[in-house]
Amino acid sequence: MNETLVCAVGNVATQPVYRELAAGPSARFRLAVTSRYWDREKNAWTDGHTNFFTVWANRQLATNAATSLTVGDPVVVQGRLKVRTETREGQQWASADIDAVAIGHDLARGTAAFRRTGKPDTATPAPPRPEPNWETPAESPPDSPAAIAEPVAVT
Repeated sequence: MNETLVCAVGNVATQPVYRELAAGPSARFRLAVTSRYWDREKNAWTDGHTNFFTVWANRQLATNAATSLTVGDPVVVQGRLKVRTETREGQQWASADIDAVAIGHDLARGTAAFRRTGKPDTATPAPPRPEPNWETPAESPPDSPAAIAEPVAVT
């Protein structure tokens, strides 16, 4: 299947909107991506055109995006690009959406503190297993059959 995968670096332009749907959680926000270029005449960086994308996130990504992102945050969004055209009041409109696969803060422009989310408790956790003994006896070479066949307890 042919899809257009994109990686967009920009700023969160609107507060994420979170919804609980029958298919699962969903969140959307607008992403502003502004190109910058070096203007030789001014001898300074200059902002170019700004593109706006609607970013859609689903399931756990939606929940995490809604709780982690605020307006102005620098982010990196990876996902599938979807361009839609429609006619409203006799005029042709086009919009670009990104169906996000991954969203993260842009660490080139700041720091972030990552926190794992808890996994839903679907089963009883397995009891902890003892750590295997990787030590070999001193009298046997490490690759000898005796060292491999019989583990030695270390006290």
